[in-house]
Amino acid sequence: MAEKIEISVIFLVYMLVMMGIGVYYYRRTRNMSDYFLGNRKLGAWVTSMSAEASDMSGWMLMGLPGFAYVAGLNAGWIALGLALGTWANWQFIAARLRVYTELANNSLTLPDFFENRFFATSGALRIVPAIFILIFFILYTSSGFVAAGRLFETIFLPLPYLTALFAGAGVVVFYTLVGGFLAVSRTDFIQGVMMFFAILVVPVGAAIMLGGFGATADLIYAEHASFFSRRSRRWTALRSGSSSLFRSWRGASVTSGSRISSCALWRFVMRRSCRRRRGLQWRGW
Repeated sequence: MAEKIEISVIFLVYMLVMMGIGVYYYRRTRNMSDYFLGNRKLGAWVTSMSAEASDMSGWMLMGLPGFAYVAGLNAGWIALGLALGTWANWQFIAARLRVYTELANNSLTLPDFFENRFFATSGALRIVPAIFILIFFILYTSSGFVAAGRLFETIFLPLPYLTALFAGAGVVVFYTLVGGFLAVSRTDFIQGVMMFFAILVVPVGAAIMLGGFGATADLIYAEHASFFSRRSRRWTALRSGSSSLFRSWRGASVTSGSRISSCALWRFVMRRSCRRRRGLQWRGW
């Protein structure tokens, strides 16, 4: 019981800190550029960690392990697809997006960038991407809220799921609306660091508690022998790996687009795009 209270207190402090970050950056926000892109002054660490934390959040820490338990080692294709897609996003999209969002009339959002980039005047290039982003990101953010609700329901027992869902969503909405992009990027950076160490520490710690990696594998085989089967769900694994590759490339370009556009280190993010150019000109890709 004492351990349960301790964990609950830690999470309450964590939520208050996140909300405090929102209030802090509310006081530092001066204009719309600050609110949407942090005046393009993010450092490399905050840019990268917050981008990946935003893209790979609750679905990776809660949904993906569940799928891996069901699909077995075949789920490793998802990890491969995510790694390749993330690499492709930063290799081929990041530098160009950072350059041209500022050159394209200092575009603050991707729909705004599309319209300015192609000199469109009808409004279609702003409206159509905005509709797609709205539809699919409602589903994406909903999955994050569900993950937060399940987490809070587990920690703050006997808190009802619906109450836990609104509590988790309320904290996120608060610091997002109050602090804007600066608050979101900093809180995502903190969460990204926590996710990174959790992914490394939890499996190793669990294996040690179970008597080592060999003993852990034996226990998994005893409880779920199909986990190690090469023939189970091959098509599902291949489909999941290819879809994760596409998602992490194209999906990350949307979720991390604002982070990339806000990066302050021009030399870091534009090195490849400017290597063979003598000057920055408003030209094609």
